[in-house]
Amino acid sequence: MARIDFYRLTRDPAERVLPALATRILGNGDRLLVVAASAMQRQAIDEALWTLTPASFLPHGHAGSPDEAIEPILIAGTLDPSPPNRATLLALADGEWREQALVFERTFLLFDNSRIDDARALWRALAAREDIDNRFWKQDEGGRWSEGP
Repeated sequence: MARIDFYRLTRDPAERVLPALATRILGNGDRLLVVAASAMQRQAIDEALWTLTPASFLPHGHAGSPDEAIEPILIAGTLDPSPPNRATLLALADGEWREQALVFERTFLLFDNSRIDDARALWRALAAREDIDNRFWKQDEGGRWSEGP
C-alpha cells in the first residue's frame, strides 16, 4: 500500500522542511528522490542540505550527475519512477502532484497555501482508494509537526 504524506507548509518553505525529513529517512537506511520543477527551488534545496544544520551534512546529488546512482538523496527536476539511486521514498517539494508518485512506497507532498485547493482535491481523490494510506501533517508556531486535520 502506497503512503502519501501531505505536508501543509504554513511556516517554513520546503527547503527548510526537507533536511529534517531527509535526516530521518537516511537514519532509517532509506533513499530519497526530491523533485522540484524549478531550478531555483532545486538550488535552494541543495544549499539547505549542505548548510541548514551545520553539524549534519546530508549527502546528496543532482539527477544527471556522474554519481547519481550512489547518492542517498537525489534532487531532480522531473519524476523518474525508477530513479538511478533506487529511492523508494519521494518528496514532491514543489507541491505539484504527479501520478507516477504512486509507484513509490511513500511520498511526501509539500505544499503551501497557493496549492491548498489542489491538495484538498487530491486528498479526496486518494482517500476514495483502498490501496493508498493518506496522512496529513501540520506545523505549529514553534515548527513542530503533528498529524491531523
